[in-house]
Amino acid sequence: MTKYIAIAAIVIMFFSSCENQSPEARFWTWFEENQDEIYHFERDQERVFDRLQEEMSKVHPDLTFEFGPEEDGKREFVISADGIIEAFPAVEALYSSAPSLPRWTIIKFRPRRPAMTIEIGQLKLEPSDIQVSIEPDGEKAGLTVFVKDLDQSRSDQYKQAAFIMLDQAIGEYDMETKVGFIGLQPFESNSDQERHSLDELPQRFDDFLRH
Repeated sequence: MTKYIAIAAIVIMFFSSCENQSPEARFWTWFEENQDEIYHFERDQERVFDRLQEEMSKVHPDLTFEFGPEEDGKREFVISADGIIEAFPAVEALYSSAPSLPRWTIIKFRPRRPAMTIEIGQLKLEPSDIQVSIEPDGEKAGLTVFVKDLDQSRSDQYKQAAFIMLDQAIGEYDMETKVGFIGLQPFESNSDQERHSLDELPQRFDDFLRH
């Protein structure tokens, strides 16, 4: 009888400990317990991603994630608010509570990435189809995006594609906290504004905000 009482006490203590954990701590406990499966997510990507999104939603409903490729036995795990600034504190909280995980590089917010081709429906934009000018917008940087063969009847798709490209170039955090207006203009527009390619944009953007 004493043996069963002791086991019951351990079980109660375990569940009590779990209940007292923060949502962030519970997430990382789950992540560590399942990290081999997560690391090799390609084996069953849909199921792993669904489960991972479910667990992140328990921390905050707007949190999402990205993975980097496997390199030298490690992967990047990016914690993102998907551009929703109200969820930025949740990203910070989950990032700051992450344990040391030898196989993972934990990154908060989508980092800057090389420009990529974007396809939305029938629209396909290459990085070379985009140039960007920068001008003051209060304390932020206003961006005008010049797009080749801009079709105004599909402006919503073009805006979405341009936003994704800017997010890749500048990174999620700067995109949401340091960018003011975003305008869209045909590539052929007559303008004396200095334009930059997407490859040039990150450095030009940083230089603009420093002055």
